[in-house]
Amino acid sequence: MNLTRHILATLAMAVAFGAAAIAGDNTLLDVYQSSKEVRKSFKTGKDWFPLPSYYDRAGWANLLGRDSASLVRRGEQYLGYQWKVIPATAYLDFERTGNRRTMENPQGANRGALISLMLAELAEGKGRFIDQILNGAWLATEQTSWVLSAHQPRQRTKRALPDARERFIDLGSGRYGAIIAIIHHFFHSEFDKIDPSVSIAIEDAVKRNILDPYLDIKERKANQWLGYYGGMINNWNPWCNSDAILCFLLMEKDQARLDAAVRQGIESIDMFLDYNTSDGACEEGPAYWDAAAGKLYDFLQILYDASSGKFAIFDNPRIKRMGEFISRSYIGDGFAANFADGSALATSTPEMVWAYGKAVRSKEMMDFALCRYADKSKGIFRSPHPVANEGYRAMNSARFIPEIARQTDSLNRILSAASEKDRPEAMERILGDLRKDVPMSTWYDETEMCFMRNSSGWFLGAKGGHNDESHNHNDIGTCIFSIRNIPVLVDAGVGTYTKATFDNKERYKIWAMRCEWHNLPMINGVQQEFGGKYKAADARCDIGKGRFSLELNKAYPDSAECVSWRREYILRPSGKPSLEITDTYSLKERVAADVWHYLVQGKVYLPGETCGKRKIKEGEILIENSHGEDNVFALLSFPAGLKYEVEAKVLDDAAFTKVWSERLYRITLTDSGNAPLKGKVVMNITEINPL
Repeated sequence: MNLTRHILATLAMAVAFGAAAIAGDNTLLDVYQSSKEVRKSFKTGKDWFPLPSYYDRAGWANLLGRDSASLVRRGEQYLGYQWKVIPATAYLDFERTGNRRTMENPQGANRGALISLMLAELAEGKGRFIDQILNGAWLATEQTSWVLSAHQPRQRTKRALPDARERFIDLGSGRYGAIIAIIHHFFHSEFDKIDPSVSIAIEDAVKRNILDPYLDIKERKANQWLGYYGGMINNWNPWCNSDAILCFLLMEKDQARLDAAVRQGIESIDMFLDYNTSDGACEEGPAYWDAAAGKLYDFLQILYDASSGKFAIFDNPRIKRMGEFISRSYIGDGFAANFADGSALATSTPEMVWAYGKAVRSKEMMDFALCRYADKSKGIFRSPHPVANEGYRAMNSARFIPEIARQTDSLNRILSAASEKDRPEAMERILGDLRKDVPMSTWYDETEMCFMRNSSGWFLGAKGGHNDESHNHNDIGTCIFSIRNIPVLVDAGVGTYTKATFDNKERYKIWAMRCEWHNLPMINGVQQEFGGKYKAADARCDIGKGRFSLELNKAYPDSAECVSWRREYILRPSGKPSLEITDTYSLKERVAADVWHYLVQGKVYLPGETCGKRKIKEGEILIENSHGEDNVFALLSFPAGLKYEVEAKVLDDAAFTKVWSERLYRITLTDSGNAPLKGKVVMNITEINPL
């Protein structure tokens, strides 16, 4: 009777929240409600998972044949793996020191071991890995919670230790639930041969940690990512929804609960789409695309497969635009335009990009995925492999491995036909062909983000927006600029996540989050502040002329005494390349000097210093940087009278050093402090050869 009341209450709540969702764009809900056939296509006990059963050895040989040996070898490394128990102090370390890795690292290691063991057993099929898979799954069933320590304070106690009286879902628990549900799907019959209590424990653990919390109306606040409580709706939404709905479709036995879960997931994803702009941009930046649009793809692919293709939305232009953002934000040679939190190194998973591109019929995305397999140092395209860090993606990517491999094999045949001397040039031709469908420039007018390229291989990324975006930096109006894929003006990205990273009182004490460490001015000596009221205005982009401009006065607090500060970037589309940065300003009064900052990776030569045969003149700063065998000398010209200096930022965090090595450099240009209240400051970047 209690179960019946719970189901009825859940369904009633779903209807109530559904009414609220209908006020939005209902992209998914309209498809779900389009026919009874669609709604009834999600059935408990349905054998829908789009991969062979464990016992279909021919099916797995077809999918994993060329990878079987390597997958088995990797799995063998875990045959003696000591499963990591996470003690209470590992959770408490987040409270005590702000360190989240103490708890996250062992959980991540266990999850990775499970995925490797699962893939090895599916590839080999001899039962050698079953006991270790069982050990890992059994350990998971005994854990009080799968939620990460950094997210446990969402519970009512606000503490980092899991409280067994409350269950909710976060990124960690969803991830763990997904791999446990997949393992149960493939191996429950094998577990039953050993002891049926294993499968019973797994079913109970997934129900306890995922299924019940997902439908528990009392946990809406802790599960704020669902969107029913408003506020920011970022990558947590599709990430948690995709993992949770996978667990339901694989393990839920009650049809009423499954129906409620599917509808709730659809409504929740619609709220994610409503919150985000329709232009297709990811305001969290390309580093979070895998977790935002990429997880949206996972969710939609799961529903498509589980409904036998009846729930189909991949022909929606917006879903395609969201996918192609990852291709357009890519600079080249492994670099991406890393606005918000994220590394400047491209992190997108090519197997997933390919799968998304195939679903939305984007040749641009599929070709971009192939680009990501290029290994210039070896002159080959690497072979694709099943994704190793995500349970669902490991399985979904396996579906496409043979098809992707045929493409990379074909590209390698082209390379092998070239002489060793000509192979680098052949590689560049292939990469150019794979990127030919990418527009030279893209303007995301709602997100106020643009990516521009010119015929000389120069790239400019610039943004407007506001200072309460997901994974925000106080960086309205900043830019990222490179020449032939070599960084010139950079965004440092983000360091290793700690408690302070997500505490707004502490976050903007971190140097990499602050306006003064981006390519921006300090107006009257004042930098931008955090909050939605600090925003760009009148952002405009003329793609044909390579021009992007916006008003910045509202991005700064009142203490800046700013009437207007219009920043304009012009990337010359053709001819002799240059980047012009113009600030046209009007101040109420002069309080302090205006300061311009530029963050660079390479060596900086100030006026009076010599580089090669060139002595740097007043009003010039030379930036030298290299990548691989190529190097760039970018000359920054600035108005006479501005004081100049450069300082090194020594990097000691691995999240920074793996991208930028040991240090970055900040160029600071400062006016006299008594400059006119109105004026224009123009700076220009050109390329020279001083050697």
